[in-house]
Amino acid sequence: MKSEKLSMFKVLAIACGAAALAACGGGGKSNDRNATLAAYSDGKGGQATTVNRYLWAASLETLDFLPVFSADPIAGLIITEWYINPELPAERFKTNVYILDNVLRADALRVSVFRQERQEDGGWIDASVNPATAREIENAILTRARQLRLNVIDG
Repeated sequence: MKSEKLSMFKVLAIACGAAALAACGGGGKSNDRNATLAAYSDGKGGQATTVNRYLWAASLETLDFLPVFSADPIAGLIITEWYINPELPAERFKTNVYILDNVLRADALRVSVFRQERQEDGGWIDASVNPATAREIENAILTRARQLRLNVIDG
């Protein structure tokens, strides 16, 4: 019985510590998706990142027409809101971008695309997405990231 109480106390202490750390985060700063590329560098006062800054900036630029739900430059995750194309109001799309590494390589980027179709009753139902769609978005992001890198090298 005592070991169960001790174990429960440890779990509670860890949870409280994690909650306290989470409450300290942010510092009142907002995540600005329009920040310059230099703001995502790890030197000279910029934000520290663990992902490739060119992939990060290129992802935001490539998907700038989609409303962003969440963007975390430390974890390398961009989640968009559902987007309805005005020309096709019966379907909507959502995209998740995962930047997995701090090097500019194709395997450091993964894009997931989700699609839903509107039903007659107004609800939404999941629909299939052409696998080439995610690949095309990945290629567009990689191309833009290479351009950004070349601009910094040449600049």
